[in-house]
Amino acid sequence: MKLFKLQSLKLLQTLQPPNRTFHGHPRLLFSDVYSQYESIRRGKQEIPKYFNFAGDVLDKWSEIEKAGKRPPKPAFWWVNGQGEEVKWSFEELGLLSRRAANVLTRECGLQRGDRLVLILPRVPEWWLLKVACIRAGIVVIPGTSQLSAKDILYRLQASKATCIVTSDKVAPAVDSVASQCPLLQSRLLVSQHSRDGWLNFPELCRNQSAEHPCAQTSIQDPMVIFFTSGTTGSPKMTLHSQGSLGFRPLLSERYWLDLTPSGIIWNTADTGWILTSIASFFDPWVFGSCIFVHNLPQTESSVILNTLCRFPVDAVVGAPTLYRMLVQSDLSKYKFMKLKRCVSGGEPLNPEVMEQWKSQTGLDIHEVYGQTETGIICSVFKGMKIKPGSMGKAAPLYDVQIVDKNANILPPGQQGEIAVRSKPIRPLGFFSEYLDNPKKTAESERGDFYVTGDRGTVDEEGYFRFIGRDDDIIISSGYRIGPFEVESALIEHPAVVETAVVSSPDPLRGEVVKAFVVLSPTFSSTDLESLTRDLQDHVKKTTAPYKYPRKVEFVQELPKTVTGKIKRNELRDKEWGRI
Repeated sequence: MKLFKLQSLKLLQTLQPPNRTFHGHPRLLFSDVYSQYESIRRGKQEIPKYFNFAGDVLDKWSEIEKAGKRPPKPAFWWVNGQGEEVKWSFEELGLLSRRAANVLTRECGLQRGDRLVLILPRVPEWWLLKVACIRAGIVVIPGTSQLSAKDILYRLQASKATCIVTSDKVAPAVDSVASQCPLLQSRLLVSQHSRDGWLNFPELCRNQSAEHPCAQTSIQDPMVIFFTSGTTGSPKMTLHSQGSLGFRPLLSERYWLDLTPSGIIWNTADTGWILTSIASFFDPWVFGSCIFVHNLPQTESSVILNTLCRFPVDAVVGAPTLYRMLVQSDLSKYKFMKLKRCVSGGEPLNPEVMEQWKSQTGLDIHEVYGQTETGIICSVFKGMKIKPGSMGKAAPLYDVQIVDKNANILPPGQQGEIAVRSKPIRPLGFFSEYLDNPKKTAESERGDFYVTGDRGTVDEEGYFRFIGRDDDIIISSGYRIGPFEVESALIEHPAVVETAVVSSPDPLRGEVVKAFVVLSPTFSSTDLESLTRDLQDHVKKTTAPYKYPRKVEFVQELPKTVTGKIKRNELRDKEWGRI
């Protein structure tokens, strides 16, 4: 398949956009796609019955672009760090995605409502095929390339997918389990090489027509299925609709990414994670922004930092692990070209890391909190006061509260479960259901609220703080201890690169705090008994003394899900002899 390579960055910067204004930004579009939905946001017009993100957002931006009313930046910009680049305008994205949709419908025989598993690394075809699925009304199921054969088998069987798209790396794993998946009808390979039993996407796409009618989908029609992280058990299938992911950002303010058509955003998360769909697909393209992608075969600090120095990225989004890794470098050596907004999501970020990043770069890190089921629940918006350790205030469209076991709203400062009001009207951004699991769907509701399973507090100003998963809470001698506060205290110590805190059995106290610690290389030869005492004393001085880890174990790495979240349940089960 021919990937469109446009003018170089130097030429791109010399092009002159038309003289229009957009929200105070000179030379930008006066009336964009987002602005066209203003009457719905103001409640003067009802939400449409039919909506398709490809047709109603991407194709509209293509029309605006062709009329010369959008800044001359690509809609999609991919680099591999070795000199190769791919740039697509919205018009080119539309043309290529229509060809790709024809491959899926004509060559693979997929029909509207069929399910397709998409397991690709950060390559342009992931974005292209996702748009093609939406355009054709095919339900896409993203997955990370780190999935094992067993993981893939589970997803294929559970989802009843009829097609899978992947790369050379993952194809052998698919072949090893395909015989156990009777509903799997077609296998599509994104590769320059052929493989027995597989259709070749680049070859087929080259010869397809650029005409494909966009499916007339209802706003409630299924669009994407995400498998949850599996931090507390087997991954569940979370169904999202055209409305919950595609239309939702049209109703929200430019609240967590502060996007405009002139902006360039880089999200470093894996393609299998919902954060990539939100931060590197739906939300930026609603606002006509450019999505920047680095293929990042391995996440290395020098690659991330040098990329920010070489390319005019305005906003970067990453997991807390990314920032913990970056602050280990000497950041004074790097001068970022244009970076002005840094966002962290997936797990709480330790205040110490935020302080280190700010002191060395001058930039704040804005936290977001959300789930596969809901998208962004809380965020530190632009211009909002940053409170270290807080994940911000409730996102637009959501009424977020702290509730008790009876769904009663708790006052500020009192610990409870983070919940989002779901009755009498279910917020548009919510998942539709856990597929084939009505029991879990019902259990996610308590009274008038969807309950997240996360514990937290809210202060008088509406700032929320994360304490831990409900099942991560440690009860020692009657004290309730959240792992995050202990982890944050430990990460402040220079010896600690990463840590996870769980409960461990104790005959006297019932359970005690145990910390698994990944050491900095400079402390690898330190006397561990002495270092353990030092870490314990440090926690006692940093937080309430009863929270200190009575047990400490030094490990090479922490177990994580494919999306990078620490699997505390695995560590806890090991401590309690359940595995």
